[in-house]
Amino acid sequence: MKATADLLAEARRAAGLSQEELARRAGTSRPTLSAYEHGRKSPTLDTAARLLAEAGFELGLRPRIDFVEQITTRGRTVAVPTRLPRQPVDRAFAVVALPLHLNWSEPGRRFNLHDRVQRARVYEIVLREGGPEDVLAYVDGALLIDLWPELVLPRDVRAAWAGVVENAVEAAAGRPTESV
Repeated sequence: MKATADLLAEARRAAGLSQEELARRAGTSRPTLSAYEHGRKSPTLDTAARLLAEAGFELGLRPRIDFVEQITTRGRTVAVPTRLPRQPVDRAFAVVALPLHLNWSEPGRRFNLHDRVQRARVYEIVLREGGPEDVLAYVDGALLIDLWPELVLPRDVRAAWAGVVENAVEAAAGRPTESV
């Protein structure tokens, strides 16, 4: 229920609407919308979809991504997703500064993900050093597939990620895949 409340409030704020305006557009009352946004009432799925639509959003379904810890030959672990994440276009091509635990040698360096060479460097760092949150924050699966042959990765990191990348390529080609 908290997730629904947060989602509705976030969508309304992102649309720049007051509770009064969104409630009017969606054909409900402001107190009812307030109760939804504060988790005091739970809207039906249809009602939540209607409220989101009036705020300019769609309620959607997205595959869940779990992570498997793969142990490398040197005993380190690599966080590998069960499926490749997708990023909204603005995040996939953003300018980012990686957190210190990923980019300790060049703190504060900014990478332009629109630039293929810089994006490849970020992906190499994240695949090698990152945890699940980092993969979800910086890696776009389609762009990873495009860069995959060019990435400079340790052999065991490449081997850990190879299955999920190959499965995504197979799925895109319409062939059956295996789970990681």
